[in-house]
Amino acid sequence: MKNTQSEDLIITINAGIMHLTLNRPESLNAFSPEMMEALINAFKLAKNDKTIRVVVLSGSGRSFSSGGDVKTMGKKAPLEAYDHIGTLNELILLMRDLEKPIIAAVHGFAAGAGFNLALASDLILAADNSKFALSFSRVGLISDGGGLYFLPRLLGPYLAKELLFSAEPITAEKAHALGIVNHIYPLDDFQIKVNEFAGKLALGPTIAYGFIKKITNQSYNSTLDEILELERIAQASLITTEDHEEGVQAFKEKRQPNFGKTIEKAQT
Repeated sequence: MKNTQSEDLIITINAGIMHLTLNRPESLNAFSPEMMEALINAFKLAKNDKTIRVVVLSGSGRSFSSGGDVKTMGKKAPLEAYDHIGTLNELILLMRDLEKPIIAAVHGFAAGAGFNLALASDLILAADNSKFALSFSRVGLISDGGGLYFLPRLLGPYLAKELLFSAEPITAEKAHALGIVNHIYPLDDFQIKVNEFAGKLALGPTIAYGFIKKITNQSYNSTLDEILELERIAQASLITTEDHEEGVQAFKEKRQPNFGKTIEKAQT
């Protein structure tokens, strides 16, 4: 197990899972420049470290993240705001391009850019006390952090605009019904359930997951012909991998595949 703790982000790496815990509980894990830079560096590490197979994003204290720090709003010049959002954009693009699953483990509030950070992940697991809000319009702003990209693709333009216009929070149950949240768990068992879910993904075929993520993300902007060709190219590559060999062998031997053995090889 590897542990790294900075002022604003706690990083733990264990059994193929990188846990990133936003660590500004006194401000409901509102974003700070230091937190943003730490997240960027963590996702760069996740890209390059073969032993990391899954990333889990969570928040310390009472909530996942309240997003932008309202206390610092109204104090930035336009150029400062432009640069700050540029840093956020770099983070969102790193998350999109990471060819490994990212799980957002949300409890309490996921608001504003905190909500969009969860949307930029591949899966959202929510505690039953969670609430989600795109609160930008309450302070006279539009959504940043990719919210105007992710939400219309997920919900369609009309419902997305309603949530963005109203800025009203929705419950975990409502978010699940809308397809935003994958699974809801009781708060008391939340960390255990998240670890179980992430552990299963960490033992899965990481290279195949990467192709699934990349091609699925391109599907909204591609024709059927283009997706078929991407599938063709990916499949031709995947049949040469150790994961495919292990999967076929496990099927023949009527056992569960041990894709996770590649973690041990990467560590040696």
